[in-house]
Amino acid sequence: MALAETLTAVGTVALARCGGRPFGTHLFSVWPGAAFAATAFPVRCTPGDNLAIHVAVAQAPPGSALVVDVAGEAEYGYVDEILAVAASTRGVAGIVLDGCVRDIAAIARCALPVFGAGVAVREAAHEAGGSVGRQISMTPGGPAPLPVRRGDWIVADDDGVVCLPRGQVGSIIAATVDSVSREREIIDAVYAGESTLDLLGLDPSRVAGWEDRSEHRSRRPGRPRTLGALRDTAARGAEGHPAARSRFSPRSAVGDPRE
Repeated sequence: MALAETLTAVGTVALARCGGRPFGTHLFSVWPGAAFAATAFPVRCTPGDNLAIHVAVAQAPPGSALVVDVAGEAEYGYVDEILAVAASTRGVAGIVLDGCVRDIAAIARCALPVFGAGVAVREAAHEAGGSVGRQISMTPGGPAPLPVRRGDWIVADDDGVVCLPRGQVGSIIAATVDSVSREREIIDAVYAGESTLDLLGLDPSRVAGWEDRSEHRSRRPGRPRTLGALRDTAARGAEGHPAARSRFSPRSAVGDPRE
């Protein structure tokens, strides 16, 4: 399976858990279900101006994603229908910007994945400078700015946007595939009737008002079930649950991360 398909299949939540760097929580998908994984083509705008985005659409390699820093001035419609159609026509995989967009119905119709900070009707100018293809700093999901370099991998879906620094992609994918596999086994065990307290080794006695109604809690809290035990539980109990049966196998879904 191609790398982009692998990254899209495992998703941003698992990638962020295993070393992917999340963008700010204020970014959202312009239309539901939008998702992509692609290498970054960084763009920095002059505040209130989108000339650099027009240049990036003309210059970015097909299959790459525009990652746009609007220099702190978010309240303009930096990406509109014209830019979305142009980007889609030229093979841009998606656009992420820490500013606003407009013409969102038209963007949805052209099916270009766009992730922004909001919607603004005010038009951006097309006159000032900026930069393309050079490192930028995006609004992060943590306390420090998030650097994005050309060639970093960007993954975006309904849960958010993450950056995988070039040179770390292989190790992050390997950890993510294992994490998704463990999570699927836990979910199957939950379908089979297991308690999340037991499966995750949680200590409910730390919560005021906890009453242990189980007469057969033989295991001490704080010790999660082993993967082998989870597999046995899932095999015994999940057969009667159609939703559990439909859960995909992480390794078959994402393929070999070395491909």
